[in-house]
Amino acid sequence: MDLNYRKATIEDIDLLTRTRIEVLRAANKLSDDTDMTEVEYQSYEYYRKALHDGTHTACLVFDGDRFAGAGGISYYQVMPTFHNPSGNKAYIMNMYTRPEYRRQGIARRMLDILINDAKEKGISFITLEATSMGRPLYENAGFVTMKDEMILPEYH
Repeated sequence: MDLNYRKATIEDIDLLTRTRIEVLRAANKLSDDTDMTEVEYQSYEYYRKALHDGTHTACLVFDGDRFAGAGGISYYQVMPTFHNPSGNKAYIMNMYTRPEYRRQGIARRMLDILINDAKEKGISFITLEATSMGRPLYENAGFVTMKDEMILPEYH
C-alpha cells in the first residue's frame, strides 16, 4: 500500500459529497435505491461554504490513486461557558474507511490529523457520535461517553 493522507480542498467537493452519501447509507443501513437527492444537494452546499470559510476540515486518504477513506471536523461556536470560555467547539464526523482498508490504522491516523487541526485552531472541546464499530477507536483515542447531553427525538 502507498497511503497518502491530505486535507481536502474545494477541488475535492464531488468526492467529498459522494463519500458523505456512502457514509450515510452505511451508517443508516440504507439501500442503494433510497432517494438521497436532497441530502446530496445539501451536503454539496455545506462543503462548498464550509471549505471556503474554514468551518470544516476534511481529511482524504488514497492508496495510490484509489480512494481509501475520509473524515471531517466541523467548527462552530456556542455561548461561552466556565469550561469552554471561548465557546468554540468541534464535531468530528463522516469518518469512513473503505471495507478493504479497515483494521490497518487508517481511521486512527485520520482522527489524529483532525484532532491536531482542532488543536492548531485553539479548540479543545471536541465531540462526535460513534457507531458500535467506531466506538473502540474513539475510546482508544481518549473520547468518553457524555452523560449530560440530551436530544429532542421529534426533531432528530
